[in-house]
Order: sequence, then structure tokens, then C-alpha cells
Amino acid sequence: MKSMLGKKIGMTQIFGEDGRIIPVTVIEAGPCRVVQVREADKDGYSALQLGFDEIRKKKNVSKAMLGHFTKSSLPAFRLLKEMKMEGFNLGDTITVELFSKGEKVSLTGTSKGKGFQGVMKRHHYAGGPASHGSMFYRAPGSIGSSSFPSRVWKNKGLPGHMGDEKATVKNIEVVEVKKEQNIMLVKGAVPGANGGYLIISKEG
Repeated sequence: MKSMLGKKIGMTQIFGEDGRIIPVTVIEAGPCRVVQVREADKDGYSALQLGFDEIRKKKNVSKAMLGHFTKSSLPAFRLLKEMKMEGFNLGDTITVELFSKGEKVSLTGTSKGKGFQGVMKRHHYAGGPASHGSMFYRAPGSIGSSSFPSRVWKNKGLPGHMGDEKATVKNIEVVEVKKEQNIMLVKGAVPGANGGYLIISKEG
């Protein structure tokens, strides 16, 4: 699996070779540093710990994390993630060149938080009559059974916190890779707000 970390910059549009407009998301992909190497005989599994988004001021890093980075002789990073990858050594730099134009990738991020929402927005309930005098419009309505089981069924869609959770989109096409600027353009939208972190991965 090829994987790296990135940050969502925002959306724009470009013109394709046929002159059609293509909506794209601009991603700052890397550079990532290999902070730690997990080995099967020592840790029980093989993986690489990648660091992204360097922290310039040491005062903003806890002593425990500062010791972790110092052990690897690397600067501190805001984001650390383990990836099931091989072929890299401690301290190596992984850049956007890992991916190429035309490839399909999966992008994992944190969706936008939308606060506390009702059933119509959160679960797409149709709602009740909206005409004058109706006293049942945006309410959830009946939520349980009668004498059996005398409780609300598990997983019933109800009002509650919406968004701000892990979300993944798959088979997203890489439209362009700009190696000098560590920029990747992918077709369409990706989860999260501008400035949110992303995991970019491709099987194989």
C-alpha cells in the first residue's frame, strides 16, 4: 500500500484537455518523514510511523513527544500516523512523487462538524404537514413499539451530534501532481474543512 499524509487547501477548477471544466480539490501532500519503523520480530507487525506538518517552536511540543522526535534526530510534527508500508528507512522523506497523474486514491479525513441536528437534517426524515395549524412538522414522531419490547430499538435515528467523524472517499482520480510545490489536485470533493488533515492511500 502506498500512503502519505496531507492537508486540504481548498477547491478550485481547471480546464481539461477537452476544454471541459473539472472541479478539483487542492491538497498539500507531504513531505512526510519516517519517524519510526515498526518491525514484525520486535513489535509484532510491520509499519512506518509518518510525521507531517513540522512544528517550528519547541515550546509547543510536550517533553514526551520532543524526546520521541529527538530519538529519531528529526524535528517535531503536528501529525503522526502509522501506515502499513515497506521500503523506507528511518528519517527518509516521502514526497508527492509517490503518486502520479491518473491514479485512483482513497482519502480519509474528518468531516465537517454540524453541531446538534434534528432528524430531518441528520437522517433525512420527510417531516409532517407544514401547512397552517400543523403541530407536527420537524419532530421525529413515534420512536418505539407498544407492549413489546417497551423500549426504543437500537440504532433508531434520533436527533444528536452530526459530523466531525472519520470519513473516507474512494476511487478519487489524481488530476495533477506538482512535485516542486508538494501539491496534488484530485477530482471532486474530499472530506473535511480547509486546513484539515488527510490520509492519502492507494492499494498495491
